[in-house]
Amino acid sequence: MMGLHACAGMPQLSPLALDAPVTGHVAAPHGAGESGGAVHPLALEDGDYVEGTLDSGSEAAELRLIDRQGRSLRLLLDGTTGRATFRFVAGPDSAALLVMLRSGGNYGLALTRRVAATDQAAAPRDPLSPTIAALAERLARGGGTDEFWRMVAEKGSPLVEPLDADRPMTSGPMAGQSVLTFLARGARRNVRLLGGPSSNHERLERLANSDVWFKSFVVPNSTRLSYQIAPDVPDFPGTCRECREAILAQLQADPLNRRPWPADAPDPYNQLSLVELSNAPTQPGIDETAVPAGRLIADRFVSRILGNVRDVTIYLPPNVDPRDAGTHLLLLFDGPDYLGRRAPVPAMLDRLTGDGRLPPIMTVFIANPSAEARARELPANPAFAAMLAEELLPWLVTSTGIRPRPDRTVLAGSSYGGLAAVTAALARPERFGNALSLSGSFWWHPDDAPPDRPEYVAGLAGSMARQPVRIFLGAGLFEGTVDGEIGILESTRHLRDVLEAKGYTVSHREYAAGHDYFAWRGALGDGLLALFGTARALSRS
Repeated sequence: MMGLHACAGMPQLSPLALDAPVTGHVAAPHGAGESGGAVHPLALEDGDYVEGTLDSGSEAAELRLIDRQGRSLRLLLDGTTGRATFRFVAGPDSAALLVMLRSGGNYGLALTRRVAATDQAAAPRDPLSPTIAALAERLARGGGTDEFWRMVAEKGSPLVEPLDADRPMTSGPMAGQSVLTFLARGARRNVRLLGGPSSNHERLERLANSDVWFKSFVVPNSTRLSYQIAPDVPDFPGTCRECREAILAQLQADPLNRRPWPADAPDPYNQLSLVELSNAPTQPGIDETAVPAGRLIADRFVSRILGNVRDVTIYLPPNVDPRDAGTHLLLLFDGPDYLGRRAPVPAMLDRLTGDGRLPPIMTVFIANPSAEARARELPANPAFAAMLAEELLPWLVTSTGIRPRPDRTVLAGSSYGGLAAVTAALARPERFGNALSLSGSFWWHPDDAPPDRPEYVAGLAGSMARQPVRIFLGAGLFEGTVDGEIGILESTRHLRDVLEAKGYTVSHREYAAGHDYFAWRGALGDGLLALFGTARALSRS
């Protein structure tokens, strides 16, 4: 069993036990740059799968897995508020959980699941790629894998191979294809892939009894994606959702991939790996090294309608004055995710406005008060639309001087945020004349929706009068139907068809990508150009 040496300056508490929640208090930090913290020792075995929750109320919290010397092994939660779930697989050095509250306060911590390594099962098989087939023959003759791994070290992972000449090619978005093979080395029980070219949590196959695990896909040469692998995922009796969530405990960057993203992540668990094939489309305005040259203004916004408070960040590219009559307005949901290295929107706007491809745009990055609030507010919530139209927009007018017009205002977001952009614009077209959806969750429907009408937004658009709203819809080719449930790709296509039949102006793009910020950051630029790329004439009207 694991112990813990004293962590200097931190309260030492009793070991956490399964299904025995604890509460605690962290003192407020004494000076700038300090954070209060408390250490909860763990009594785990190597390979245990662990789930738990941390509830910090309204205080921003950080949770780390640490070793016996108090060194951080993994950042589990970063800046969360309210009740958040964490997952990890214990290693030999996993000794304690460190709870830190940036402003001090009370918290609750619980371990809700523990599955021993001996209670975890193995993985099924998947098809072979040409390279893996050749390796299988070599192993059957008594050979080894050293030469194979030397080749992988030289080329990197995943392997990209030309499609077999005897396999038929397709036309359309899948034309020009390659075999993409993801790899892992030396896992003990299984390997899962998240972010690959499908909507599934794919299982890699172990090649014979070797140290090679693999999974191959036929993909377009325009593929762009980010992914993570999860070796030795706990596999235990439970619901499908619980087993899928267990994968999150082990997800990490592929150590065989040469493009970790972002490069400065705190640990591999908070990092992804990138794939861009030869025909991946240009992402407008994206420059990995660019630094925003405009002004970022951080503020807090209080909503009476929703009864909560959220962070809001306003960005003004160079030479953009919100008081100018021609300034456009972009309201972007899940705002913090579009301010960092994964989706550097401010620098992208600098380039696209600076070279005249877009008109002057003021962008408002809207955060969610909590994960629970996001799940409640973004899916077609009339109160959320009312907050945007009746509270946030007037607040922006007062605080920035902007004079928004609906034809120059766009709501934008990804996943639930894309769903919110379309439904809020349809609900309040007098305020929001444009909607930009990236992989919108149009499979969503209220709990009381009729079983034969699962696509709520398409039904809503079809039943209401056409509104003066222009719409951009983007979706990934790897976001299709899973286990008989309609996916984002199909539901987006259906919504496009309904909107066009009603007479809406709709731009629709499909990308060889999945549910992925690496694709969304470029699709956001595509959407803005589709909606406003010729809008400079409007600024002179």
